[in-house]
Amino acid sequence: MLLTDHLTHPLSSRESTEEGRLHFYERGEEIPLVSEGVWQVYRGVAQLSQLSHQGEEILLGWAQTSTFFGLWLTHLESYQAKALSDIYLKWYPLTDINDSSVLAQMMLNQLVRRMRQTEALLAIAGLKRVEERLQELLNLLKQEMGETHLQGTRLSVRLTHQNLASAIGTTRVTVTRLLGEFQRQGRVNFDSERHLIIN
Repeated sequence: MLLTDHLTHPLSSRESTEEGRLHFYERGEEIPLVSEGVWQVYRGVAQLSQLSHQGEEILLGWAQTSTFFGLWLTHLESYQAKALSDIYLKWYPLTDINDSSVLAQMMLNQLVRRMRQTEALLAIAGLKRVEERLQELLNLLKQEMGETHLQGTRLSVRLTHQNLASAIGTTRVTVTRLLGEFQRQGRVNFDSERHLIIN
């Protein structure tokens, strides 16, 4: 959706000068992917995933501010992106990237960051105990999207128990039970907007 179609989410005057290239998607909305170019996150967070043959969502990582993503950057056929928060995106045709060494270098730096994130998720998936997988996922989320809070580190986006369950290959019920235990132990908490706070 073009930014001009969504006046309920205005940008600052500096940001609005880029309006011609910015697109807005609401939290939970699927982001369209085509192979002739790539998206770059301007503000917000997107969840990147793949659908298995059984229709289950497999988490591949998150795209945050400045991160590039799109079909051109993957070999996966069932690759998909969803807005994990309200999100503003810039669209770059492949010709823009081929013609700009600055843009290509920026993309390389962000791809290295995404590769590290993916390796961390693979390492988490290899852990046998579900409790360990959840704890390590929370540690990764704390690094990737944590912000300082009076009670600890608050995640900048609101994740559902299903989001967490999909990330570590378990059920929503198991994640709810484990988070309850973590909360009783003082390891996690929630703010008034249901954002996770990691102690």
